[in-house]
Formats: sequence, C-alpha cells, structure tokens
Amino acid sequence: MRLLKFSFLLLLALNSCKSVKPSRGGQDWVQLFNGKDIQDWFVKIHHHEVGKNFGNTFRVEDGIIKVRYDQYGDFNDQFGHLYYKVPYSYYHLKLEYRFVGELQKGAPDYTLRNSGVMFHSQDPRTMPKEQDWPISVEFQFLGGLGDGKPRTTGNMCSPGTKIIYEGKLDERHCINSKSKTYDGDQWVKAELIVLGDSLITHIINGDTVMKYSKPQIGGDVVNRYDPAIKQDGKLLKRGYIALQSEGQPIDFRNIELQDLSKK
Repeated sequence: MRLLKFSFLLLLALNSCKSVKPSRGGQDWVQLFNGKDIQDWFVKIHHHEVGKNFGNTFRVEDGIIKVRYDQYGDFNDQFGHLYYKVPYSYYHLKLEYRFVGELQKGAPDYTLRNSGVMFHSQDPRTMPKEQDWPISVEFQFLGGLGDGKPRTTGNMCSPGTKIIYEGKLDERHCINSKSKTYDGDQWVKAELIVLGDSLITHIINGDTVMKYSKPQIGGDVVNRYDPAIKQDGKLLKRGYIALQSEGQPIDFRNIELQDLSKK
C-alpha cells in the first residue's frame, strides 16, 4: 500500500513539474541573436543606403554584438541602427548591454555613454538615405560618468513620436526614468514590455523604472524623412526593433523575445 501511495505522489510531482514553463530559454522565448552572426538583422546608417554596414560598425565577436568605429575617422553624424528582420507588436524583450571604450571623434557630446534600443520603428527601407533617425520610440541607455552625479538609464526618447506619460500627452524628446546610475563597463540587464499601442514598461536589472502609453507619430528630432510616412497622430501598434549606434562603443548580448500577441 505504501509503495502504491509513493508511486502516485511521485507521478503527481512529475506532472506538476511538466506543467511549469521555464521563463528563459523555453519554447516561449526566441533568441533574436544567435551568438554567431547578424544574418537575421539588417543595417541602416545615416548617409548610407539600407544594408551597408559602413566601417563594419556592427560586428560579432565572442558571442557579442559589438558596435565599433575604428574604421570611421571623423564620425560625421553617421548614426546607425541594426534592425531585427521582422516587426513585432506585443512582446517582452530582454537583453544585456555594457558601454566600453571612448566616444568616437566628432560624435556629439550628448552621445557620450549613450545608446539604446529603438522599437515600434518604421521600416528602414522607407527611410531616405539622408534621414538621420527612424521614426520610432527609444528605450534609451545611459552610462554613469564616474563623477558621482546621478544619470539614469532605461529612459524614453521619441524621434518623430510622442507618448502619454502620467496621464497626459508629453512632448518632451526624452524623459528620465527612476533607475539607479550604472558606472563603468558593467553589464546591465534591460527589459522592455510592449503591448501594442497600449502600455509600455521599462525594466532595468529587475526594477520597473518607467511606464507610459499610447506611442504615436508626431514631434520633431527626425529630419529629411518621407512626408508620406510621418502621419502625425497615428498610433504606433507595431514596428521594428533596432540596436543603436551613435558614436559610443557598446556591446549587446543575450537578446531574446517572448511574443505576447497570442496571450
């Protein structure tokens, strides 16, 4: 009798374990970066046509996507983005980043230890060669400057877009989060939860640092775009995800996404 009871309890335990889905690495999560190459991604750099990875800006070494400028000379406003191959609408994105090296010669001062992830971005194939930024929303990353002053990361910036923040339309280009300051070249874990044109959540090292809603086209800080694409007031329900290059060397790794559209 005891043996039968033990077998029954063991069977229940095994079934219970099978019903639990892993939060990372399971079937629900897609590895956007395979750790080997960027064949699933494509590049758009200011002053260049789509697909031209000028100066080998985006490269893969040691299982890391590295953003580098050693083949540039002067930076010349060659702001770049590395886009994943398909757009998304409802999803949970996770990645790690770290700032390294020195700001490239000629890059604007505001790009010091500054990068990010663009999302709900327009298709870069709709961008003229001389358009500087994609119409998108930015999950902005900033590194501490080692001066003891606070410098938040996981902020929101809005090239050609606007958002609803704290219950009202906020037209500021960038809004700071409530994160801690991260100095040096440490890896920082960043998460972005996007629910179409509804709620957006920024998470840094496990802490929710910012929430806002209703991303929409509008505002400035994007130049030489196709007027047919910039339809001010249009809610952004989906778009491309892109890693940013704007003069500061940075590394990205462990880029994965959970599609929430069916949930």
